[in-house]
Amino acid sequence: MRHLTILVPDMQTGPNTLSCIIGSYHIFTEANNYYERLNKGKLFTIELAGVSVQADFVNGLLKVMPQTNIDALSETDLIIIPAITAAFKKPEAGNVRLVDWITKQYKKGAEVASMCTGAYLLAATGLLDRRSCSIHWNAAANFENLFPKVDLKAEKLITDEQGIYTNGGGYSFLNLLLYLVEKYYDRQTAIYCSKIFQVDLDRQTQSDFVIFKGQKSHGDEVVVMAQEYIEKNFSGKISMDELSKKFSIGRRSFDRRFIKATGNTPVEYWQRVRVESAKREFETSRKTVNEVMYEVGYTDVKAFREVFRKVTGVSPLGYKGKYNTFK
Repeated sequence: MRHLTILVPDMQTGPNTLSCIIGSYHIFTEANNYYERLNKGKLFTIELAGVSVQADFVNGLLKVMPQTNIDALSETDLIIIPAITAAFKKPEAGNVRLVDWITKQYKKGAEVASMCTGAYLLAATGLLDRRSCSIHWNAAANFENLFPKVDLKAEKLITDEQGIYTNGGGYSFLNLLLYLVEKYYDRQTAIYCSKIFQVDLDRQTQSDFVIFKGQKSHGDEVVVMAQEYIEKNFSGKISMDELSKKFSIGRRSFDRRFIKATGNTPVEYWQRVRVESAKREFETSRKTVNEVMYEVGYTDVKAFREVFRKVTGVSPLGYKGKYNTFK
């Protein structure tokens, strides 16, 4: 029988930490039970492990007592790292021990899965360097600053690379759990769990959940001014050549500085600002797709659809149907 370790951090936790722990235990327990009913036997021994006898959550309102200490676990097959605080800078207290233990176990052959901001602890091991990783879109800027060697894929719901799994934010950790159930058990068991817990089985992106705010904490004042110009004039025609001249910078240098600061080219940033405005209109008005398209500055239906789908993962009409409040 394989061994599943669900880690219980004793520091730097957040409200979603407990959700990830309980959700992991619940879904894998149900998968085990289903497997037994198929006369295949339990696949995993499931244990909650930490560095302290008791961990407090939600300002001490809830407490979890790990079943074992990580020092007592010499080997495991799969490690689940729950979400932690979004305001992460570096591992603290017992989480330093968790980082060291994760590293040792991976080198022994264990696979590792992080949920949402649990990617901070996983990245702190160095195991994500030059590998792909997903995290909650709202934590992406902080993550990139802390771990520039990691190939961040904030639009992805799940990444899977060399026995290391990560996923996006919020309760999308449930999708990662179903992914792992299918990988370790089988498709039939994953479908059963998706029906029992009423979770979509094959979601692959979190792009349509992203609220684009425009990263401005990079420290490049010229780029900040360019961002603000684009945000104020997004529905009109903007020449990037003219914009670079406005700030007395050559176009190629302007593009390089903009990409370094925001992660987007100036044109991509302009597109994202337009799409974010369109999303708000689709959510809160009765306007048609064409009306919104013209309002945010597009005149070509095909171009608008392509850009909107590229940014959000869905069509304008699909987004409107999903999120409009006037159904």
